[in-house]
Amino acid sequence: MNNFGIIVAENEEYKAIIDVLEKINIKKIYDLEFVLGIINNVNIVLAKSGVGKVNAARTTQILIDNFDIDFILNVGSAGSINDELDIGDVIVASKVVQHDFDVTAFGREKGFIPDVGKYFICNEVFVNKLINLNIANIKLKSGVVASGDQFILDVKVKDNIVSEFGADCVEMEGAAVAQVCYMSNKPFCIIRSISDKPNGNNHIDFNEFLKLASKNCAKIVYELSKNM
Repeated sequence: MNNFGIIVAENEEYKAIIDVLEKINIKKIYDLEFVLGIINNVNIVLAKSGVGKVNAARTTQILIDNFDIDFILNVGSAGSINDELDIGDVIVASKVVQHDFDVTAFGREKGFIPDVGKYFICNEVFVNKLINLNIANIKLKSGVVASGDQFILDVKVKDNIVSEFGADCVEMEGAAVAQVCYMSNKPFCIIRSISDKPNGNNHIDFNEFLKLASKNCAKIVYELSKNM
C-alpha cells in the first residue's frame, strides 16, 4: 500500500480533503495536527501548514521525520498568470520556483538558491499520471508554479514573474515544500487549482472561488488514489 503525505495551507483545502478520507485518526506534533486516513486503499497523512513558505517548509520536514511517507503532494489554490487558465482549472507542476528569492547582486538569476539551484523538478511519473486523469469539468495542464511570500495583486508584478520564470500560476507554499522534499530525497508533486487572476481586485475572486479550487484538488487526489 502506498503512503502519501498531503500538505495544504488553507482551511477550505483541508476540509475538502477530510471529506474524502476514511478511518480518520489524529496525531498532534507541536501545534500541528496530522490526520491519518485512507483514500481508495492509499494511506494518507494530511497536514494543514498555514500560509507561506516557512510554514510549508516546517510542516513538510516534520511530516517526513515522523511518518513513513513514500510521496508528498502539496495541493491548494493559486492565482493564474497564464491567460489560457480560468477559474477552476488545475495546474500540475512540472517544476516550481521561488519567485521572491533574489541573490542577483552576486550575479545569479532571480530565483536561484545557492547550493540548490533555481527550479525544483516534480516527480515525472506522478505528473504524467495526474495530467492524464479524466475528471468531468476539470481542465488539467502541466506547467510552472511560482511561489513567494506575497499575494500577487499587481499586474506588473504578475508580468515580471511570467517573463522571469515562464510561470503559469503564483501561490505561497509549493516551492518551499519542493525544496524540503528535494533536500530530503523525497519524491513530490505540486497541484494548484486556479482561484483568481491578478488584476488589482483578485483578493475578492480568491475569497469567492477558494471553495471551488479546494474541491477540485480533492477530486484529483481521490482520482489519483484510484490509479495507484
